[in-house]
Amino acid sequence: MRSDQGSQKREQSDITGLHKLSGHQRGQIRVWSLEASECRCVGKKPEPFPESAEDAEARRTYRRPCSQVHAPCQLLLLLLPLLRVSAATPEPCELDDDNFRCVCNFTDPQPDWSSAFQCMTAVEVEIRGGGRSLEQFLKGANADPKQYADLVKTLRLRRLTVGAAQVPTLLLVAFLRVLGYSRLKELTLEDLEVTGTPPPQPLEAIGPALSTLSLRNVSWTTGGSWLVELQQWLKPGLEVLNIAQAHSLAFSCAQLRTFPALKTLDLSDNPELGERGLIAALCPHKFPVLRDLALRNAGMQTPNGVCTAMAAAGVQPHSLDLSHNSLRAAAPGSPACEWPSALSSLNLSFAGLEQVPKGLPAKLSVLDLSCNRLNRGPRADELAGVTNLILDGNPFLDPGPSKQQDVHQEDSMTSGVVAACARSALTVGMSGTLALLRGAGGFA
Repeated sequence: MRSDQGSQKREQSDITGLHKLSGHQRGQIRVWSLEASECRCVGKKPEPFPESAEDAEARRTYRRPCSQVHAPCQLLLLLLPLLRVSAATPEPCELDDDNFRCVCNFTDPQPDWSSAFQCMTAVEVEIRGGGRSLEQFLKGANADPKQYADLVKTLRLRRLTVGAAQVPTLLLVAFLRVLGYSRLKELTLEDLEVTGTPPPQPLEAIGPALSTLSLRNVSWTTGGSWLVELQQWLKPGLEVLNIAQAHSLAFSCAQLRTFPALKTLDLSDNPELGERGLIAALCPHKFPVLRDLALRNAGMQTPNGVCTAMAAAGVQPHSLDLSHNSLRAAAPGSPACEWPSALSSLNLSFAGLEQVPKGLPAKLSVLDLSCNRLNRGPRADELAGVTNLILDGNPFLDPGPSKQQDVHQEDSMTSGVVAACARSALTVGMSGTLALLRGAGGFA
């Protein structure tokens, strides 16, 4: 069994200005402190004189080391008025033993914001504000981010999640400006309410060079122009954009810049979007290299409506996901769906289909029809060039009455499908509902 002293962990930091990072266990939580060679003690009780310092001269010249010092000074001193350090309350942040992932949940009425400093060594960081307003941090929003550049460049941070808070737009912009010096690649914003008027547009994008941006249940005071405002702070090169439970997807297409590198656009879990909303969201000629388009649970009604929206936007995805939409056949006499010529993978699972859709893409190689209500297998002439066909969970493959759902107990989406598929569809619906409730509760 290791002693308490032996269990303490000290590592050399790769952050400029920091020479020591130490930690000790407090229950199940590792509590970290930072020591710097250039910072003075701030509001901390000094360590006692060493036993060897007995004469007056030694006591006069001895420099008391701090038991805990905040570093680097210029960055951390901005937050000192907000710190609430209390040993009696649980630490809101936890850093794993590998210094890889750090999670903070500031739910305490008077949160200890200083606990987040331990996340400075992590690669993945998740910070949730407990639904509170972060307006108190605005006092440091006007600081020149260049003074933090050397520190931020040394951070290992690659993936960051920020959620459950009310964030002034000015603070969000200041945050992105600082991250512009980082090596951050993936940013996720969840359950946020972004308030206030954005600052003037910058002459050039000075935010982070992200490869993936994900937003879920984020509301913006700016309404439909929010993507325009956000885009102008991000460096070009975004490859993946995920937007779920959005309050507005009617983008200001005239002001929206082109996404020259965007390969994946995921608008899933926006059940109010619909085909008209899709036309407004898919701004024409703004996604020139789009390869993957996901529209799960997005209120789509017919494949024809989706085809029309894609044609108007001029997008040619190779993969299209229309799963978890209640699709129906096109009305008699309506024009045939003009599928994108490059489309090779189509997901129509959990779509309530009773027959294979007509007019499938000629170059389609992967077709997912699992968990529908097909009562017969597809004919060869219905599958065009499909080489990978997925039919699991359809009644014609599992006709046993004991394995089917009672139509009186299920809605139109799940009636007639096998039990496993019905449970899976219910799970998807419940997860979206819980996320909405979590977001609404956070701002109460």
